[in-house]
Amino acid sequence: MKRFGLWLLAIVLSAGVTVLVCLPASWMGQIVESQSGGRLTLGDAQGTLWRGSAFIGGAASKDGAVTPLLPGRFSWRLSPLILFGSVNMQLENPDALTQPVTLRGGLSSWDVSPAALMLPAEGLAGLGAPLNTLAPSGRVKLSWSSLQLVREGQAVSLHGRTTLELQEMSSRMSPVKPLGSYQLAFDWKGQQAALALNSQRGPLLLSGAGKFEHGRLQFSGQAQAAAGFEDQLGTLLSMLGQPKPNSGKNVIALEFR
Repeated sequence: MKRFGLWLLAIVLSAGVTVLVCLPASWMGQIVESQSGGRLTLGDAQGTLWRGSAFIGGAASKDGAVTPLLPGRFSWRLSPLILFGSVNMQLENPDALTQPVTLRGGLSSWDVSPAALMLPAEGLAGLGAPLNTLAPSGRVKLSWSSLQLVREGQAVSLHGRTTLELQEMSSRMSPVKPLGSYQLAFDWKGQQAALALNSQRGPLLLSGAGKFEHGRLQFSGQAQAAAGFEDQLGTLLSMLGQPKPNSGKNVIALEFR
């Protein structure tokens, strides 16, 4: 009887290990959906929970279709030590990431290694007016130094600095191409961030500052044409907003509340 019990235990353990090793990659999709509140999902997930790949998409449509939000496929390697509360995960995507990204930590906080993410400029139109009308194009890069993610209830807080670089941007509403290159810096402290917008170069000059708090954006800035481009950019400036009081007709107030 004792020998039978040992054999039974061995069979159960073997079956358990087999199940764990073969957990499908779709489980990672469920984790992503849960942590993003359903705003993100994984499409065409292949492999296992521990070693797999998929593309990142938005929420699935009614027919279950998932549209990719970022170029390429993300591949991951997840250490089984997560079963004991230790997270060690590596993400790779040569089409979107400048280098592999590592997440390390426990079950409630994680450190993210430095990297940059290349984003499609066309996705900016999804932020609404006036960007959907301007239909911007160019190169967009989101970079960060070391970041820390912390779970707070159902939300995830962010600590660190991220920088959004908008390079060689153009618009279908303007004959001037490119309009310029810009940098938007975010200093994150939990659920809020201070942000600053600056122009790097180009005929369309943008600047301003604000904050992002609990999903709401507050921003105050201005847009204006560089010397010699006032007439060429007049129509575009009028689409961005109203002239800033006491600043001349070619200085447009950028206000988001």
